[in-house]
Amino acid sequence: MKESKEFVEPMGSWKKTNSCGELRKNDIGKEVILMGWAQSRRDHGGLIFIDLRDHEGISQIVFDPEDSAEAHEKAHIIKNEYVLAVKGNVVSRLAGS
Repeated sequence: MKESKEFVEPMGSWKKTNSCGELRKNDIGKEVILMGWAQSRRDHGGLIFIDLRDHEGISQIVFDPEDSAEAHEKAHIIKNEYVLAVKGNVVSRLAGS
């Protein structure tokens, strides 16, 4: 049998705090838990970007190895349509991005 790098982790007591489409500037700095499915994944030579979608909209999730090497490693195997729960802090997008 071929070994799979896919993983399943229990969510424990996690509960969604926000929908993907409702985050705004006043949420910057707030810790949130989002749940949805991966619409797209991009690897830009260090940072991995996931567009997380739910019934309300899309949020961009950024996996930076300097913030969490463990989370960044797990992000390498995420494919389109994977169902995800993510916890992190809301940050603003860079101007022009």
